Amino acid sequence: MVARACLPGTVDRRVLDRLHSSARVLTRHTALPLEQYAELKDFGEVNDAFIATAVPLGAEVVGGALDAAGLSPRDVDLLMFTSVTGIAAPSVDARLVQRLGLRPDVKRVPVFGLGCVAGAAGVARLHDYLLGRPDDVAVLLSVELCSLTFQRNDPSPANLVASGLFGDGAAAVVACGSRRRAAGPVVIGTRSHLYPDTEEVMGWDITGSGFRIVLDASVPDLVRKNLPEEVDGFLAEHGLRRQDITAWVCHPGGPKVLEAVEEALELPDGALDMTWRSLAAVGNLSSSSVLHVLRDTLEQRQPPPGTAGLMLAMGPGFCSELVLLRW
Repeated sequence: MVARACLPGTVDRRVLDRLHSSARVLTRHTALPLEQYAELKDFGEVNDAFIATAVPLGAEVVGGALDAAGLSPRDVDLLMFTSVTGIAAPSVDARLVQRLGLRPDVKRVPVFGLGCVAGAAGVARLHDYLLGRPDDVAVLLSVELCSLTFQRNDPSPANLVASGLFGDGAAAVVACGSRRRAAGPVVIGTRSHLYPDTEEVMGWDITGSGFRIVLDASVPDLVRKNLPEEVDGFLAEHGLRRQDITAWVCHPGGPKVLEAVEEALELPDGALDMTWRSLAAVGNLSSSSVLHVLRDTLEQRQPPPGTAGLMLAMGPGFCSELVLLRW
């Protein structure tokens, strides 16, 4: 599909094959059957498809997360929705209130623009909210339909890399204030950092055909340059070192970014196995990915109770978000 849509006859198909192979993504999900993408005529139809898919998918994952937590929709006090692959007004979270049976007075926070960092940032902002409202229940919903941002007739390296790296998916997190009994890890602290003069490194150019990806090759170098100091300083505030982290919950930005994280933090072999497996299984899901890695870590790795974990993600800005967990 990508070759037919993007590559003029003069471009060697082997270039695309090499880029897709290097992404190390084996399978992905798409919002629509492949044959339907060619029928989308413009950004308006693409965005309509985003809304038509995001609302039922969001309802499914929020309902499943609440069931797993033993809570009902009426228990939810705050619903935060994040996506960087479509827009809606009324926002997707508003469209879910009646559909899910949430209370009419539920607080809603739709977030756009954080991109890949939004899964970790969303967890951090739920934590901030619950510090002031320890009796409340807050839910984060991420829906990312990256396939709908694919640009036809664009053989640029960034578009071709994105076409092999990103997938579609969703995730939801239920967080409870300190006065409510709940299972799962506890958020101990958070840190956000925005790096100066990096606005052109990652993001979207908004065009008549929709979201055209900006993805600069300097991202791995930014990780190597900045992440060690950021992580070490954050952990030191809590009396910890890298060696104290029993599970790393890292966003799968792509092979070069993951290799840069492993190298910069001098992580032991296998530290990012959950992230590599997620990348291979579903691709990079933007803000949803780190939440998938968190789920997989809890289910498959089962870190020792009482030990420390670190969730980290990076995104447009260029920025990073760190979330310290206690398992």
